[in-house]
Amino acid sequence: MEVGVEFSVRAKGLSQYSCSNPRHSTLGFGALKADRRVISTRSRNFHARVATGESQVGEVDSKVEESVLVLKAAAKSKKIPGPEVFAAFRVLEKARVDPSNFLETLGGSSGAEPRCWMLVFTSGAKVVREALKGGGGGGTYFPFTAVQQYNATTKSIQNGLYLGPLGVLEFMGRFSWSKNKLFFIFDSLSFKVGRLGPFQFAISKKEELDREPGNKDPFFIWFYADEEIVVGKGRGGGIALWVRCNRRV
Repeated sequence: MEVGVEFSVRAKGLSQYSCSNPRHSTLGFGALKADRRVISTRSRNFHARVATGESQVGEVDSKVEESVLVLKAAAKSKKIPGPEVFAAFRVLEKARVDPSNFLETLGGSSGAEPRCWMLVFTSGAKVVREALKGGGGGGTYFPFTAVQQYNATTKSIQNGLYLGPLGVLEFMGRFSWSKNKLFFIFDSLSFKVGRLGPFQFAISKKEELDREPGNKDPFFIWFYADEEIVVGKGRGGGIALWVRCNRRV
């Protein structure tokens, strides 16, 4: 599988992924056509307001919109500072955005092709815990190409790490959905080392093959999803940002 990404991704030497310039007609990135200095200024102002603890009800929608702008700028440039990305995460998590369309956004409508999402930025569980105790928050831009694929029709999931000529590691499995929570089980893995492979192995226990993923399994809690980015928290407590990418066979 090859994935074309609509951003200037800085992944290291990944031959399986071709990156192209943003196509605004597809992604609707009109707001990001602004001068980078304007985006940076708005991002800093937004981060400052979050730090002061503003919580007026009338500002919730504007904070959500501005946090989304910050995250899309981060996905495009990988230059937005970590604390500002983390502050945007926190705003979206607290906003309790209506999740009714999240599953379709993640995995496509009924009968549609699966959708792919490339990992961009992560804030680890330790960073999140420290931020909740008064720390500044932060995180890192993911240095490799990691892509998740969801199919909402078949409830299938694939998670892959793509290292160009070095190799590929992919996990395939199933998921279930409840409100904004996605539980999953990986049933098999496939890998290549250089030109060798792919090699595929079953990793699920027999008794797990017939049951639906549930509370005892790994999960993601999604608190924002649109046609361009998704944001979610894993079972361990870390938060991450993914950007939509195009599947090319």
